[in-house]
Amino acid sequence: MFFSKDLPSPTSFFTAYASMAGYIMMIRSMAHQLIPGTVQDLIYSSLHSLLFRSTSTTLTLTIDDDNMGMHNEIYQAAQTYLSTKISPDAVRLRISKGHKDKHVNLYLSDGETVNDVYQNVELKWRFVTDRGDKKGDDDRRSEYFELSFDKKHKDLILNSYIPHVESKAKEIRDERRILMLHSLNSLRWESVILEHPSTFKTIAMEDELKRDVMEDLDRFIRRKDYYKKVGKAWKRGYLLYGPPGTGKSSLVAAMANYLKFDVYDLQLASVMRDSDLRRLLLATRNRSILVIEDIDCAVDFPNRLEQQQPGEGKNCGDSQAPLTLSGLLNFIDGLWSSCGDERIIIFTTNHKDRLDPALLRPGRMDMHIYMGHCTFQGFKTLAFNYLGLNDTTMPHRLYPGIERLMDGEVITPAQVAEELMKSEDADVALEGLVNVLEKMRFKANELSPVLKKKESRLERDEMRARPDTEGSPRKNSKRIKKLVLFWT
Repeated sequence: MFFSKDLPSPTSFFTAYASMAGYIMMIRSMAHQLIPGTVQDLIYSSLHSLLFRSTSTTLTLTIDDDNMGMHNEIYQAAQTYLSTKISPDAVRLRISKGHKDKHVNLYLSDGETVNDVYQNVELKWRFVTDRGDKKGDDDRRSEYFELSFDKKHKDLILNSYIPHVESKAKEIRDERRILMLHSLNSLRWESVILEHPSTFKTIAMEDELKRDVMEDLDRFIRRKDYYKKVGKAWKRGYLLYGPPGTGKSSLVAAMANYLKFDVYDLQLASVMRDSDLRRLLLATRNRSILVIEDIDCAVDFPNRLEQQQPGEGKNCGDSQAPLTLSGLLNFIDGLWSSCGDERIIIFTTNHKDRLDPALLRPGRMDMHIYMGHCTFQGFKTLAFNYLGLNDTTMPHRLYPGIERLMDGEVITPAQVAEELMKSEDADVALEGLVNVLEKMRFKANELSPVLKKKESRLERDEMRARPDTEGSPRKNSKRIKKLVLFWT
């Protein structure tokens, strides 16, 4: 076979190739021994990205639950949001149900995808489970979401779509939330599921008052940034006052159901010291209602002027100090009131005039709600709840008489409800209510002369004792009338 003198012979060619391969193997072996594996991976990935640069226009975001040792809120929001977007064609799902949940919850399983559209932008979610490289390496198992979309929409997705997902997830959680009622047991909160059916639709209140309360609650909820801007703790105080049986507790339950807030029922008689009160209130959660019922008789507070004797330090014996009104006020609008967000504080009382004025000022009790005797409008709400009567189509024949008998402060909503529950027959129940109203009217008319005599006697005695009373006689007469009614 003929070879040109200018070209290397096959033997020399293969010899040179073998020598080069040997050198490469030796260098590769030395590199593996001298260069750490992480550096090798970095070099290989850099070379790969340079030589094989991707031309894809798709961007994929990875969202896992671990955020430097804390839960990733975006992951939690995505899990909740996507649970409502699951396709009917899904073949593999996760199912769970907590001991407080009323229904089962479905979530994406490994490899399942969900397609979403936001402002005409198509997005694709995928749930991934990474079980690690080694068999049995369960500690390294991780779960995350992949969100893929066109790169040109990156700003829209980060600045608008992700907040949209978080907002929707909050609405879903609020809808699914199981309300809890917390009560005291040996200075610890114990919880049961709150299943009180009261709502603003079923409670016997004037429509205008209902609207005022609901609008005030809505305004409070949406003003988080406003409270922060003006430097106030994000809380709101309500005083519910009026005679027994007028629906104060039902209004608390209606507010809880409306806002999806837990309720903490604080019995002050079980709290002995300010330090115990502080510990209990710090253990309450955000988005909750703290209720102190019958605060006028819940506990006998020491006089505020006598709570600190002269010469005593402010912190002297603080841990053993008895429960004081000043301590309670400090938790309502003092420094400790800022330890928590979205809190509502409700006091109830049958006698508003017995409360210390310090409890009633704005900033502590922001809205005072009088829960009075049952009006005819309140009666119609109860009649619809208990008997299914709807006055918009054809009012019952007894309605005019009931409206006349209920004029004034005659009967409480609780008493009306008790009468309506005695029979499922509307005629029988309403006739029974009419009889009760007539008896109450007759009794009130019998007592009227007695009350007038007492009023006249007290007014005469008052005028004799204080001939130079302030204000006109008419104003004094009104004030004395109130005292007579209170005394009786």
